[in-house]
Amino acid sequence: MANNYVLIPAAGNGSRMGTALPKQHLPVLGKPLIQYALEIFCHHPKVTEVYVLLAAEDKQDYALPKCRMMHCGGATRAQTVLNALQQLQCAADDWILVHDAVRPCINNELLDRLFTELEYDAVGGLLAMPVADTLKRSSPDQRVASTQSRADLWQAQTPQMFRFGLLKDALQKLGTALPTDEAQAIEFLGHAPKLVMGDSSNLKVTYPRDLALAELILRNNL
Repeated sequence: MANNYVLIPAAGNGSRMGTALPKQHLPVLGKPLIQYALEIFCHHPKVTEVYVLLAAEDKQDYALPKCRMMHCGGATRAQTVLNALQQLQCAADDWILVHDAVRPCINNELLDRLFTELEYDAVGGLLAMPVADTLKRSSPDQRVASTQSRADLWQAQTPQMFRFGLLKDALQKLGTALPTDEAQAIEFLGHAPKLVMGDSSNLKVTYPRDLALAELILRNNL
């Protein structure tokens, strides 16, 4: 039976938040932002271990069961993930779940859905949401150049869940400068990751306004 390992890249500096402290460590309702996702993963019965992927100089630590700090931060998210995969001793068919450090509102229902739908999948997949809004492509001067069809378009979320051997091979072959998520690397090898229905509450904190919305969701979940 395959193990399930969670990797949480947390080596970024969060420059778009405009704060001195990396956004994954910002306090929200008395806890660092990253800790909310960590608690979900660390207490889930199907998760084997959780690795927080930090920059070399980051001294943060989280005293949670199954949680390990790994100082392997690279220049890009993909490089950080690959650095971790190269250090882990996993079987080729073990599952790797990569989750954004600043996506604090993941919950057990979403995680259970991901495990259930991908358990026997040949490729793996990711949480995602169908795009609801009309999409506009802009010109260089920020005027509408065209309207894009939203049919069959999905917004990627995390966790993204792939076999250890496949994901490691994909990142090594594609290179770590290009992919902005793990699914893109898997696609490069010619595979089609499965889209698993996510939820709008599973938001990524990128700008200050996102932090206020995440706090509201987390407060309602307490």
